Amino acid sequence: MLYVAIVGTLFLLRFSVAEQPRARHQLYYVAMLGLFLFSAFRYEVGCDWGGYYYQYLRAEYKSFEQVLASREPIWWGVLSIQRYFSLSYPWANVAASFVFFAGFHVLARRQPDPLAFLVLAFPILIINMPMSGIRQGAAIGLICVAFCAFMDKRTLRFVFWVVLASGFHASALIFLLLAPLVGGKRLTLGRLALTAVLAVPGAFLLASGDAADMAIDRYIVNEVDAFGAAFRVAILALSGLFFFMFLRKPWAHASLGDYKMALVGALGMLAVGMLLPVSTVIGDRIAYYLIPLQSMIFARIPYLSIPRSRALYAALPYLGLMLVFTVWTLNSRHFQQCYLPYQSWLFGFPGGVPFRN
Repeated sequence: MLYVAIVGTLFLLRFSVAEQPRARHQLYYVAMLGLFLFSAFRYEVGCDWGGYYYQYLRAEYKSFEQVLASREPIWWGVLSIQRYFSLSYPWANVAASFVFFAGFHVLARRQPDPLAFLVLAFPILIINMPMSGIRQGAAIGLICVAFCAFMDKRTLRFVFWVVLASGFHASALIFLLLAPLVGGKRLTLGRLALTAVLAVPGAFLLASGDAADMAIDRYIVNEVDAFGAAFRVAILALSGLFFFMFLRKPWAHASLGDYKMALVGALGMLAVGMLLPVSTVIGDRIAYYLIPLQSMIFARIPYLSIPRSRALYAALPYLGLMLVFTVWTLNSRHFQQCYLPYQSWLFGFPGGVPFRN
């Protein structure tokens, strides 16, 4: 199958240049461009293709005031501009993919192995977000920039990027609750307690308003489930557990500037599982934001001073993701309906007819 072949090729490329830093960085840019083109120029591929097409049609009738008053004004602004210039619907995927990959690149270039960081994100994050849930995909790209501001201890910059991300998908606002943790060198119990206290009114504010009412009615009252959410969240929870069992002390000992971000991410991976009994969809939505941090943790393993079995620990994420992805693609009717056959309009629309406006 095409997707399994792509994942296998990316993983093999990473291991073939494991000891060649220059080649890894060069291949990173090639792989980044290839995955962007693969994602941005897909045609009638992705579970949300039809849903976003109807949003594209609705954008024609939204006034400037209505766009500003909407829950995600940046997203509706993009669609309105697109309609104004008579650009066909598939260009929405290009715009959203560009935002995702641009933000993802900002975080990737902070990594000692950006190629590993990229290829580890493809099987779950890239397939499901910029290739399907493009609104949240764009938000995740901007949250990646916010993560960099977190590592730089820039609170105002962190808040800015989180708010900007919410202009694409309101769920990004949940990361405002991390603002008290941005400054300072250490993640102390006192600061965690302060964050917990602030999270109460913060969560209340996020839970109020039209956006939250719609989410509660759609995902909790009506018991809508996200297909595969339990598996994705379980993988994240295992990743967080793996960090605390084997990686936390070596990472802390190395005094790396992103240790606190990795620690907060691992805590989030463990905590997000608690949302599953309430709503698999809400838990799943938040989980996707944490996958870049999961990839950061996995990609860092070869560079940590792990006394025993470092090679095994470094290989486990690739083996596990390859196994999960292969089982998912071969056995999921959901995947086959959404992603097969893969088509692209990069060299012209299939059939020679552009997608109707």
